Amino acid sequence: MDEERETLQRIVSTLVNKNDEIHNFIDMLNHTISNVQVNSSNAISELDEEFDGLYSVLHEMKGSMANTIQQEEARKIQALQDQLSQCSHALESSEELLELAVQSLDIKNPVELLEASRQIKDSVTVASAFRLSLKPKVSDSMTHMMVDFALEKRMLQAVKFLPVPKAPEIDVAACLVADNCITISWRMPEEDSRIDHFVLEYRKTNFDGLPRLKGEQHWELVDYIKATQYTLSGLKFDTKYMNLRVQACNKAVAGEYSDPVTLETKAFVFSLDSTSSHPNLKVEDTYVEWDPTGGKGQEKIKGKENKNSNTASPKRSTNSPRASARGSRDRFAGESYTVLGDTAVESGQHYWEVRAQKDCKSYSVGVTYRNPGKFDQLGKTNSSWCIHINNWLQTTFSAKHNNKAKTLDIPVPDRIGVYCDFDGGQLSFYNANSKALLHTFRTKFTQPLLPGFMIWCGGLTVTTGLQVPSAVKTLQKSENGLGGSTSSLNNVA
Repeated sequence: MDEERETLQRIVSTLVNKNDEIHNFIDMLNHTISNVQVNSSNAISELDEEFDGLYSVLHEMKGSMANTIQQEEARKIQALQDQLSQCSHALESSEELLELAVQSLDIKNPVELLEASRQIKDSVTVASAFRLSLKPKVSDSMTHMMVDFALEKRMLQAVKFLPVPKAPEIDVAACLVADNCITISWRMPEEDSRIDHFVLEYRKTNFDGLPRLKGEQHWELVDYIKATQYTLSGLKFDTKYMNLRVQACNKAVAGEYSDPVTLETKAFVFSLDSTSSHPNLKVEDTYVEWDPTGGKGQEKIKGKENKNSNTASPKRSTNSPRASARGSRDRFAGESYTVLGDTAVESGQHYWEVRAQKDCKSYSVGVTYRNPGKFDQLGKTNSSWCIHINNWLQTTFSAKHNNKAKTLDIPVPDRIGVYCDFDGGQLSFYNANSKALLHTFRTKFTQPLLPGFMIWCGGLTVTTGLQVPSAVKTLQKSENGLGGSTSSLNNVA
């Protein structure tokens, strides 16, 4: 009976997941149909604009060329009219000389005839009619103003839609997720020398498989990538996955997006639990600050209300590690100026970092089992492990567990990295900048662990959503390979 019920439960779960996938695909299809309609309308509008622009250019060219022809016509007519005027003037002078010469032929007196003949001869010598060119200065031809658009017509008839780059193909095997960076590689399905650059889009998600349309974050964009590989760095992995897609662009147009890929970006994410923190601590998300007023400002910090420990978040199941980690713990009291993380470590390898304010007088960073006593201090019980920094009068740096301390004769870094290997029974602290090992506890963890912090005079900023750095992994392999050094503070818990 139980076996059949379990089988049916698996079938129900499979069907629910499949139905969810189909719903998401239907949403995607409807969204694609809508986009096709919108993009087609935009394409027609752009086509109208391009042809209107072409018509405008042709109309301007026609007007300009017609104006040039008219100017040439006016120039030729003016030249011919000037020449015509000169001819008319020369003809008038020549006719007057002709009349005078004819009249002189009737002179009987030889002396007078000789004088008249001499004067007429001199006048003829300087007459404009004999200096006048009887060839038109310009021709009546306008063939140099003719045009032939046969080539242009053939070019226009050959106009086609712009060549659109094909969608790139993401090489999932070559993609790398490490050190809160994502390196994504892709290739073109065929060589295309016209590709100018690529555009990469990415967004965080908690869903595996195809990207969803509803309830997702907006795509972030990285433009003008010249290579076929790009690394997104400095990411906070506060979701389980990352969707990525790429498109190729030439000088004129962008192509289709590649098929999106979903890469896992799992990391340990937690906030500080203000519901059980010491009243002298101001707590907000991942920041805690000493408050000598006794927590009078605890009701609101920077305009944000504290979370009500008696009300479960609608987005989180009450049996999640985060919800169960809080439980109904009493507030820390006395000299236990402590705040815990709201998410428990129950398995696996995890990493987070802590930065202290420069004026911080005393603080501890470590882990503890669930439900410590409200007066318990980190490192002073057999269920908590920490490193402690005391900057009062002089700086002391030590590792603490079960009320025993080991002095660490090394400089205190401004950022501390915490590495917890729950299954391997190892808690290590690192210089977060250089990744140099500060101290390692080795034990067997028998209960879920909560990140823990103690602070007096100053403030701490916690950074979560981090993957275990590659340098830390390398050091862990080296240390485990050599057998490691076992601290005298370690125990089997």
